[in-house]
Amino acid sequence: MQKKQPPKELPPSSQNIMATILQSMPKEASITKIEYEGPRIALYTNSPRYLLENNETISKLVNIIKKRIVIRTDESIRKPEDECRKIIAEHVPDEANLQATLFDTSTGEVSIEAKRPWLLQRNAKEFNHADLTEKIGWRLRIRKATTIPSRTIQTINSTLKQASTERSKQMKQVGDDIFRPRLSQRTEVSLHTLGGFGQVGRSSMLLSTPESKILVDCGINPGARSPMDSYPRLDSLDITLDELDAVVIGHAHLDHTGFLPALCKYGYKGPIYCSEPTLPMMNLIQLDAIKVAAAQGRTPMYAERDVKQVMRQTITLPYGTVTDISPDIKLVLANAGHILGSALCHFHIGNGDHNFVYSGDIKFGKSILFEAASWNFPRVETLLIESTYGLREDVQPTRQQVESSFINAVNNTLADGGKVLIPIPAVGRAQEIMMVIDHYMKSGEMVEAPVFTEGMISEASAIHESYPEYLARELKQKILETDDNPFDSEYFTNIEHADAREEPMRENSPCIILATSGMLEGGPVLEYFKNIAPDPKNKVVFVSYQVNGTLGRRVLDGSKQVSMLGKEGKVEVVSVNCGVEKLDGFSGHSDYNQLMSFVQRLRPKLRRVLVNHGERSKSENLAMNIRRTFKLPAHYPQVQEAIKLF
Repeated sequence: MQKKQPPKELPPSSQNIMATILQSMPKEASITKIEYEGPRIALYTNSPRYLLENNETISKLVNIIKKRIVIRTDESIRKPEDECRKIIAEHVPDEANLQATLFDTSTGEVSIEAKRPWLLQRNAKEFNHADLTEKIGWRLRIRKATTIPSRTIQTINSTLKQASTERSKQMKQVGDDIFRPRLSQRTEVSLHTLGGFGQVGRSSMLLSTPESKILVDCGINPGARSPMDSYPRLDSLDITLDELDAVVIGHAHLDHTGFLPALCKYGYKGPIYCSEPTLPMMNLIQLDAIKVAAAQGRTPMYAERDVKQVMRQTITLPYGTVTDISPDIKLVLANAGHILGSALCHFHIGNGDHNFVYSGDIKFGKSILFEAASWNFPRVETLLIESTYGLREDVQPTRQQVESSFINAVNNTLADGGKVLIPIPAVGRAQEIMMVIDHYMKSGEMVEAPVFTEGMISEASAIHESYPEYLARELKQKILETDDNPFDSEYFTNIEHADAREEPMRENSPCIILATSGMLEGGPVLEYFKNIAPDPKNKVVFVSYQVNGTLGRRVLDGSKQVSMLGKEGKVEVVSVNCGVEKLDGFSGHSDYNQLMSFVQRLRPKLRRVLVNHGERSKSENLAMNIRRTFKLPAHYPQVQEAIKLF
């Protein structure tokens, strides 16, 4: 199959869209040009006030053409950035506490970051968006300024600003590819499994129609011992990277995104779709993977420049927005409840011919950080659901039970003068555990002791605070409408440099240490583990899933001596005499009952269920029980299978 070439002239369908837009827009809208902006159609105006104050005009147009529309200000009316900063500073009330103004030259948007953003959104008399946009010529975006600015988000903003010209060209190309005429009117849908089936790790699959090829997730297997088992089996596909129309990412963890920079390194130039917080989260995790590989004496498979290339090619989407990603596929992301920005991916294929929902990693239960996963899809014919906890006995304790167990595990160790090491993913579980610790130390139910967190955890917390709209309702309200920052506590001490790790390791000094990685597969946690494991006074508490083959899994399974790579790549043998405890209730994955409940919610619409992301026995068990309980066809594919969906 050859790469689809963009049309040199607007195809008939595009001409119809443009004609409809021009006919629907009143003269007062002052439209100067219409351009593709990736999966959106951008309307440029030199009189933005009219469209800002007449939202119904755009709403009606969207209903007619069934495409996403964004309003952009014409470059001719945008004032210089320095002048805009002065005007913005004059108009933002002092009580709002303006912190920064960030300009995106490719979209003509300016983000206003304030400590009290609610003061810029409630009272139009005090802060009128249309007035200010008219004065500066840039559209406004109001954001909450974080207590500790995120270095990751700052780097992304800087990188995208430097690449604005290149990115604008790319977005127009993406739009041309999406809105071109269909080459075939046939609707056939197939799924090729490339990784993450019958296993946990290297999640990846290819969703294909005669019109489109969409790669869904692109992860690595952190516990694999051979390259053939470590990476997605892209070699099994008879296509080139140029033939991919898009890559869709469910969430940021390495087992879903770890191979993505390599994909760009070896030639993928197309769009990458994910939720808004997933971009900084996967950027943080991918850069850390480079550091971990170097520290272990391994050659990283990609470099920082490849991670930056991922940034440039990524198009972020909010939850719930219908977006064209190819001529015959629309995508909607919905909350998956797993980590910040994690998404169920709903693919609407053809003219309502088939609807495929990929759960990714899912938590169908409310937590401190997130609402339970969304389930109310208008249509779903095929569901692909994870099975990390797919056995009948994989039932997690209630939230109250796991918090009580956590308090006891920590208190007993601290009271005996020991140290508690919590190996933890920097994203999601770390923030949840921090909030639990803060709550119970404040209430007096947990022994007060220093809590040390590594720099990556602090950075991930700053990203959480930057996207409050993706958090649980109560937490979102607290961040957006009060001065209280739940991610900042007097109990926490952040360790920025390796030299500072001596403090938590002082003798006879009880403390709690939260460090990455969650499976003891690299990162600063290994240095702590080597010091803590030999002493029976100490304890290692696992709060996340441990993949087969990882050091964390071997420790959890009872190994009393483990080998690990030390400095300069030398193998060290560590005696494990400390206590080891696993607490399942903090997991970001659904347990067996929650998985079955999720399928039950979708059951009236389902025709087929596929099961992935689980050890083979767990995937098999979940598929079998879905068949028995719901009388639905259910299958647990293995890697390198081709499945016809429609």
